[in-house]
Amino acid sequence: MAEHKPWDGRFAEKTDDMVEAFTSSIQVDKRLYAHDITGSIAHARTLAEAGVIDSDEADAMEKGLRQVKGEIEAGNFKYDDSLEDIHMHIESRLTEILGPTAAKLHTGRSRNDQIALDNRLYLRDETRQIVAMLHELRQAIVDSAQAHLDYFVPGYTHLQRAQPVLLSHHLMAYYEMFTRDSDRFTDALYRINVMPLGSAALAGTTFPLDREYTASLLGFEGVTQNSMDAVSDRDFIMEFLSDASICMVHLSRMSEELVLWSSSEFAFLNMPDAFATGSSIMPQKKNPDVPELVRGKTGRVVGSLMAILTTMKSLPMAYNRDMQEDKPPLFDAVDTLKACVAMFARMVPKLEFNRRNMFDASNQGFLNATDMADYLVEKGVPFREAHGIVGRAVAYALDRGRELHEISLNDLRKFSDKLEKDLYEALTVEHVVERRRTIGGTASVNVIAAIGRAQTQLQAETSGD
Repeated sequence: MAEHKPWDGRFAEKTDDMVEAFTSSIQVDKRLYAHDITGSIAHARTLAEAGVIDSDEADAMEKGLRQVKGEIEAGNFKYDDSLEDIHMHIESRLTEILGPTAAKLHTGRSRNDQIALDNRLYLRDETRQIVAMLHELRQAIVDSAQAHLDYFVPGYTHLQRAQPVLLSHHLMAYYEMFTRDSDRFTDALYRINVMPLGSAALAGTTFPLDREYTASLLGFEGVTQNSMDAVSDRDFIMEFLSDASICMVHLSRMSEELVLWSSSEFAFLNMPDAFATGSSIMPQKKNPDVPELVRGKTGRVVGSLMAILTTMKSLPMAYNRDMQEDKPPLFDAVDTLKACVAMFARMVPKLEFNRRNMFDASNQGFLNATDMADYLVEKGVPFREAHGIVGRAVAYALDRGRELHEISLNDLRKFSDKLEKDLYEALTVEHVVERRRTIGGTASVNVIAAIGRAQTQLQAETSGD
């Protein structure tokens, strides 16, 4: 590795060893090596296209850069804090390979626009992977919904039993959440996929570089329009971390339900052994560690968003060294989100739902009370009056330890003479669910249609339509 720094001409004193260690980011940003090399090859081609270097020099640079990439991937590359970051490591090694020709590569380029480019190339790749992983998770949810169309489960508000729904309807709610997450990441790609190279330090470059040509080499849909903004913009990272945080919140909400449902108190779900652990002291225990960890890791991703927002909130134009701190939270959030989505996509198909327990719970706790009120409304009773009638009937049933459908018609008619024998059919779990046919409701016809739309949507995503 080269002993001299690219700014040595200005300095008379060697950088303190502790400063070198403190300012080094190589242990963090070395994962950007492939993106840095890809960007450098494109920059070399752009320099040649502009006549700044000749094509032979560009060819030599590309060959040398690919050699460096091979060394890194083979594990033969040496890292040194004195070279600070992945950009200087690659440039230093390229100089060892090519000699003076390598020194021309940084013409018309600053590390400021170079790292902005690397960040965008990296995040573009990772975002596309996350969208693909969310596709797999959404497919798993739809498949599970399809497999459990005749399962009923209590719907809750305030964590109190409210009204029965189809389990498939409940599962498809998460499909909607993760679809919005996928849409957000896909939309964010439009703002990630903008090419900053050519902005140099902050003011642009004096060399006649065709930035749109560079963008075409790298697959960008456009180029940044302001050189100062280009090197100091981290909005695309903040947006990604915001999207990642929302997605993790959705995973955390689902995790919470899996934890609750697998408890003895609910017993709606048997967590597969492969996704649970035991206790070191209590032989009977089966702990839902996977959803618990996903729930816990949500804080890490939300913390990453807070970290980058706090880092950026007071920075003046343009680049500041503070921005070096954008990568640890970004990388950690990417790794965490991908691990959690992958785990859920693997776990969801193996979840074992307890049909009988869920149905029994759906048939207890007066989950049909609203339907009794609706029954009265259909008999001409104003809803608020019907609400009061049913409330008094519920209190009567509670005093006797029974459900509404377990009270005799004669006793129920004490509260309203509008109640008839056909009330009992209206109070069955199946009837309660099937009557909710408004768009988005839990009736089976709606849920089946929702599953069909989802399957069509997923298939279209797979085929690229």
